[in-house]
Amino acid sequence: MRPVSVWQWSPWGLLLCLLCLLCSSCLGSPSPSTDPEKRVGSQGLRFRLAGFPRKPYEGRVEIQRAGEWGTICDDDFTLQAAHVLCRELGFTEATGWTHSAKYGPGTGRIWLDNLSCSGTEQSVTECASRGWGNSDCTHDEDAGVICKDQRLPGFSDSNVIEVEHHLQVEEVRIRPAVGWGRRPLPVTEGLVEVRLPDGWSQVCDKGWSAHNSHVVCGMLGFPSEKRVNAAFYRLLAQRQQHSFGLHGVACVGTEAHLSLCSLEFYRANDTARCPGGGPAVVSCVPGPLYAASSGQKKQQQSKPQGEARVRLKGGAHPGEGRVEVLKASTWGTVCDRKWDLHAASVVCRELGFGSAREALSGARMGQDVSKRYECANFGEQGITVGCWDLYRHDIDCQWIDITDVKPGNYILQVVINPNFEVAESDFTNNAMKCNCKYDGHRIWVHNCHIGDAFSEEANRRFERYPGQTSNQII
Repeated sequence: MRPVSVWQWSPWGLLLCLLCLLCSSCLGSPSPSTDPEKRVGSQGLRFRLAGFPRKPYEGRVEIQRAGEWGTICDDDFTLQAAHVLCRELGFTEATGWTHSAKYGPGTGRIWLDNLSCSGTEQSVTECASRGWGNSDCTHDEDAGVICKDQRLPGFSDSNVIEVEHHLQVEEVRIRPAVGWGRRPLPVTEGLVEVRLPDGWSQVCDKGWSAHNSHVVCGMLGFPSEKRVNAAFYRLLAQRQQHSFGLHGVACVGTEAHLSLCSLEFYRANDTARCPGGGPAVVSCVPGPLYAASSGQKKQQQSKPQGEARVRLKGGAHPGEGRVEVLKASTWGTVCDRKWDLHAASVVCRELGFGSAREALSGARMGQDVSKRYECANFGEQGITVGCWDLYRHDIDCQWIDITDVKPGNYILQVVINPNFEVAESDFTNNAMKCNCKYDGHRIWVHNCHIGDAFSEEANRRFERYPGQTSNQII
């Protein structure tokens, strides 16, 4: 098959991503081993299915390694990998797999990325990958499997299969206690609600602490919490009916997600839930970027602010980037040794955000006066710092440096396989020309044609421009 070019402009240069589309035949379902002794799963690992809505034999794949549960990225994930994982979970084979967190995004580490299995492996540890814990994905790319509803005979293992009666807290929200009408956004105060398979439920406030509020506010994007009018909400609770699904919440305060706290779910046969208590309520302080109204923004802007000592650089969106610290009038970076969610959350809250969603290592947001030339399949369509796009492949990227290029009208010409080093059945469409305009900040590319699509008139129009040695149209 022939190479295909995917390219776009940015103020930093032209990104030319060469994506080789390979054709392969679909493999059938491999036959699982008939030896029960080899079906005990991966030593030292536990597996479970999570997320909702789902059935007992499908869900988001989660792996426990070194006592920590994590997920698998959907990059390069195939049905063959799903076969191996379903057998780890005690099923005979897979009937399908899902991508882009169909069963909801998980939490914690992303244990495996670019997982490549032939389908006949006895353990996921035998499959190729980027290595344990080495990933450039987010939890929006968590992979799931759909297993055949047939268990392996003689399967005996301590692996956990998350069925519908086992609950997890995956979504949390704040619901205003006095209606939704004309309330400013974002909602910063109200009842804490968790989403369970039967719908949204409240949390019993017996034993509720400021640490719990700190965690809830943090996971919703707010840097801190403040006191609420407990008497008002207690009086309001007496006039309303509530559906409690959670109690006994006990957070340390450093958790990045409520699911990491100690908590208990009410059993289905509980007749009296939260006796003598009411629904848990939190009030969060919005950061500078999430002020509830323009008035608050103006008030915050009017306050004298000292010199920032921590900043994020190289990120595509607010709240992400390489951590830099100011010391002795010089900005420097932070080593990623022992860098985790706890440390990242401290930085995020200091910058006016909530808890960290991920603690990135390995210079994922670029190193400090250097460029990064690897693409990954997350971020908004187009070019961002770090060269990210939405294509579901890991591909190398080439940049055209326009640092010294002056504003003006130019011709962009791209030639793929110029030395005919890769065999192709037809080389006529390996060249492309475009008109482009650069105003010093942005670039517009238009009137693009591949080489064999030009008419004689179009060719003459391109070739007659003076200044052809520099591609500038004078």
